[in-house]
Amino acid sequence: MSVALTKGGNVSLGKQARGLRTVRIGLGWTAGAGYDLDASALLCGPSGKVVSDRHFVFFNNLQSPDGAVRHQGGAGDGTAGDRERIEVRLADVDAGVERIVFAVAIYDAAQRRQSFGQVRGAYVRIADPDGGVELARYEVAPEAGSETAMVFGELYRNGADWKFRAVGQGYAAGLAGIAADFGVDVLQPAPAAPAALAPAASVPAVPPPPPAPPALPVAAPLAPMTQSTAGSLPVTCFFDPSHGPGSTVVSWSPQWGVPRPVEACAACAQRVQTTVPPFYTPPQAGYPQPVQQGYPQPVQQGYSQVPAQAQGQPAQGGRRFGTGAMIGAGAAGLVGGVLLNEALSDDGPEVVVNNYYEDDEGFF
Repeated sequence: MSVALTKGGNVSLGKQARGLRTVRIGLGWTAGAGYDLDASALLCGPSGKVVSDRHFVFFNNLQSPDGAVRHQGGAGDGTAGDRERIEVRLADVDAGVERIVFAVAIYDAAQRRQSFGQVRGAYVRIADPDGGVELARYEVAPEAGSETAMVFGELYRNGADWKFRAVGQGYAAGLAGIAADFGVDVLQPAPAAPAALAPAASVPAVPPPPPAPPALPVAAPLAPMTQSTAGSLPVTCFFDPSHGPGSTVVSWSPQWGVPRPVEACAACAQRVQTTVPPFYTPPQAGYPQPVQQGYPQPVQQGYSQVPAQAQGQPAQGGRRFGTGAMIGAGAAGLVGGVLLNEALSDDGPEVVVNNYYEDDEGFF
């Protein structure tokens, strides 16, 4: 006697037919012209996924690897028999298979705008192939009507026995949706070919960045004076005209005055720049030197202490000694010395100053 199942119901095959070794799964439906429905079986392991892609039995793979599940194709027009049949030899099913899922899908349903809403009388039944006795039957009814594939039922192990459960689960993505849900890769759509790239539009060359502005000149230190202003007399060393041209500008700090720039020869410039101020003019020859008071005068080193004029050399660059030097040179003896000492004596410290006069330019 056949057992009528409802969605989610199950039946023990061992109780229905003791010693049953093979069952036939019959699937049927009634559909309009242009509908093409295909049945399939998925042999799943403990994970709920197919053991391998070869364990997906359908019209392109009619037998499982162990040979226990065979797709027998169409079996009539539905009025005299099942549309498609799948035979399962229960005793030969691989031990790693825990359940066998039976599904039906509408071929090319999306392109043809077809669904199970237009399919009538769908069912799945379990029969003994030896005597043709029907053991159980489930009338499948779509829930939404938009399904394009459905799982009708499944066989599953229950210890040493096998049971059949009515499922009735629908899929909107057709057989590919069922295959993906059960881990089958063979029905995955091939990746779309990349679209041909349009020829790249000519991109105008990026203009180069504007050149960096030139670096601002750094203020240079006082430069050596190698040439006098046009039309003027040569400038001799401020500290001693016999040293030649004053080629370098240095800052000179007189004893009783403020620092000021002067032109000096290289040797005097070096002395001024390396000696702690105040700086003094070296003693001159040719007349008695007054006794210095207050500030002892350091002895200058590194160059001649006698002016060129006192050695009989001509004056450089049109320079000549001042009036004080002329009087000192002409006044000989003690009287001249006393008078000069008296004239230069003062309450403050004694300083010897050379006053050089330059033509038409005054004195320093």
